[in-house]
This record gives sequence, structure tokens and C-alpha cells, in this order.
Amino acid sequence: MILAGTGLEFINRVKAFLHQRFSIKDFGSLRYFLGIEVARAPEGMVLSQRKYVLDILADACVLGCRPSAFPVEQNHHLTRPAPADYPDHAAYRRLVGRLLYLTVTRPDITHGVNILSQFVHAPTQAYMDAAQRILRYLKNAPGHGLFFPTASSLELIGYCDAESTRRSTIGYVVTLGGAPISWRTKKQRVVARSSAETEYHAMASTVSEIIWLQWLLQELGAPQQGPTPLYCDNQAALHIAANPVFHERTKHVEMDCYFVRERVQSGDINPLKIGSHFQLAD
Repeated sequence: MILAGTGLEFINRVKAFLHQRFSIKDFGSLRYFLGIEVARAPEGMVLSQRKYVLDILADACVLGCRPSAFPVEQNHHLTRPAPADYPDHAAYRRLVGRLLYLTVTRPDITHGVNILSQFVHAPTQAYMDAAQRILRYLKNAPGHGLFFPTASSLELIGYCDAESTRRSTIGYVVTLGGAPISWRTKKQRVVARSSAETEYHAMASTVSEIIWLQWLLQELGAPQQGPTPLYCDNQAALHIAANPVFHERTKHVEMDCYFVRERVQSGDINPLKIGSHFQLAD
């Protein structure tokens, strides 16, 4: 169990309270918990899973392979598999499961692992090759993780983006004080009729996450001051969020439109334009 607080006096009181009722052992400052390594410095704290990554690479026998600069091949074309093309389904599912836990501190592989997770019921050799590429990407820097700076404001900032295909994939990243605290990538359940609609669905999902985080921070005594910036690189989606008039091409996304516009008008969200080069959710 992890105890965290703003001062040692309160933490020691909690530990004494627990020790009176249970037999507990104090391991001191947090260094390792459930496969997550914690490193502290005056500038901040780093969460990584370096040992966990090295164990995965060793089990997959890829420690001697050449590293890869990217987790997913550009313009990948992984489609529905033919049955029984790859015999060892259990090995593929076990590897994908371990990679899913690794996304706790590695947002950069979330999209690739999301793609692999869609085919665990009948994997093929092509999917195993794609998983091996992610492993070679992890070998490039196994100690990468999340950095939480000491001197930072508790300001929420959201980034949302979407991949325009027949059934698009949406993604978002929400940062607190410059450090990522929430991210997600998900394939949409419906076929979007335009790139603007795809981006708007991504914006609606991000707004839902931001509203929940605002409530959580308020409960923790760190309420947000002013609307939360939400950066999107699609100008059409920003116009839909700002325009209170429905048009023929947007009436089929009416529910998301009402939800986002309501939060914009209430001052919870402030949609802003950002260049694709600076889009963290890309």
C-alpha cells in the first residue's frame, strides 16, 4: 500500500493508526510498486517500468534484435485474419496482455497495443510481427517513463485527435502541470461521414474525461481556475463547437454537439486550435 501526503507528520499518524490494528511493515520511501519503478530528483519524479520491459524482451528473445525508431509501421494494413493462421494463440495473447500493462507508463505504445488487441481472438503471423516491432521499439529506450515536475501548476490541458479511416480511431491526452495523467485510444463504433465528425467525436470523448478529472481535482482540494484548454488540430470541429446553429451536415452528430457546446458555454472547456506538429495526441 502507498501512503502519500503533504507532510511526514500526517503520514506517520496514519501508519501508527494502521499498526495498532494490523501487522504492517514499513518499506520506507517508495521505490518499486507493482512493476513500476519510482525515481526521485529535486526537479521531480519519474515513473518507469524498465525492469518489466527487460523481462518482456528477455522472454520474447529479442534482446539481441536491432531497435526500431517507431512502434507501428507507417500506413499499416492489418485486417481481419484467416482462421488458424498462427498456431500459438496463447503466446500472442500473453504478450498483448503484458504490453497492455506496460501502457501504464508508456503512452507512446498505446495506439499500437490497441491495434494488436483487436485481433487476440485469431492472431496471425502478421500481428505477431507487429508485436515484435513494438518490442524492438521498447528496446530502443526501455527506461522511458512519465516525468512529474516538482515546480508546476495544477492546470489541466487536453489534446484530442483522430485517425480518419472507414472506422476511425480517436485518441486523447490530458496533462496536469505538464505531465500526462490520462490518455486513451479507441476505435469508433460508427462510421464517420467526414473528418470533421471524426475529430468532433474525439473532442466529445476528451471533454467527458476532462469533466471527470475536474470533479476529482475539486474533491482533492485542487479546483481548476477557469476553463480547461482543449487543443484540436481540426478547424471544422472547432467551428462546430463554437457555432450554436445546426446544419444539414452536422445534425446526425447532434448529441455530441449539444454535450460539447454545453460545456463550452458553461465555461468548463475552451477549445483552441493547435498545429498538427505540436499535437501530443497524434
